[in-house]
This record gives sequence, structure tokens and C-alpha cells, in this order.
Amino acid sequence: QLQLEESGGGLVQAGGSLRLLCTASGGVFSDHVMAWFRQAPGREREFVAAIARSGGGTAYSDSVKGRFTISRDNAKNTVHLQLSSVKPEDTAVYYCGGRYGTVVTRTGAYGFWGQGTLVNVSS
Repeated sequence: QLQLEESGGGLVQAGGSLRLLCTASGGVFSDHVMAWFRQAPGREREFVAAIARSGGGTAYSDSVKGRFTISRDNAKNTVHLQLSSVKPEDTAVYYCGGRYGTVVTRTGAYGFWGQGTLVNVSS
């Protein structure tokens, strides 16, 4: 069973950059599509980015496309989310998710989750 742990969150000024890390254990990492979601206070968890098992395909939400980059290293069982040109509306708890199969954006399709890491963007 895949276990996920996020790190790298913190306080960043608007326009700055941050790199989030998700480390996986307890499963065959390369068998899983990996994704990042986020949840702001009072809002539902929303899709941010996903990457295919081989790393050959990615998907992004319109709100982060061109600013965020997802990548993975199957040898190290890690997935990163590079945040650039951040905005105050990017403030949220960021979650790493995993699933078998293909890249999808629906929250409920992901069965493995980490505990989240908080990103706080100051204006």
C-alpha cells in the first residue's frame, strides 16, 4: 500500500518560488499515477497537476498552467511540484495523491494521500 509524505511548504512572497516534495514508500511507485491537489480554507480540494507513471505525460489545472511544474523520479520514489510566480490565491494545503491507471483530475479517483503541506503566499 502506497504511503505518501509531503514536505517543502512554507511562507513565500507573491511572485516567488517554492518546491514541494512528495516521498513515497510501501508500494511500487512506478505503478502509480501521481498528482498534487490543494485545499484552501473553506473550499473543496482541487486538482493542481498530475504526471503519468513513466513521467511522459502531465496535466495541469488552468489556474497553474505555465507557473507550476510537476516532475517525478521513479528511482527515488519522489514527485516534485515546482511553484513559480506564486499568487496569494495559491495559498492552501497541498496534498500528494496516487492512483493506479491513467492520469485523471478527479479527486475521488485517487486512493492514496499524504497529510499535506501548507503553502502560504503573502502579498
